[in-house]
Amino acid sequence: MIGLKQIRKKKKLSQLKVAMDLSISREALSYYENDKRSPDVPMLLLLSDYFDVSIDYLIRGKEFTPKNKF
Repeated sequence: MIGLKQIRKKKKLSQLKVAMDLSISREALSYYENDKRSPDVPMLLLLSDYFDVSIDYLIRGKEFTPKNKF
C-alpha cells in the first residue's frame, strides 16, 4: 500500500501513534505499509477515515482519475 506509508509520513505520525489510535498492533500497520499483508475492507475504511484520503490513495498513492470521459 504505497499511499499508506506516504500519508503517514506526510502527516508526521509514527507507526506506533497510528496503531494505537486505530487499536491495531504496530506490526500489523508495518505489514500493511510494506505489502506483507493486505487490510480487509473495514480496515481500509478505517484508514481512509483516519487519514482523510480515499481508499484509492491508500492503495496506489494517488487519487483516482478516470481514464475515459463519457
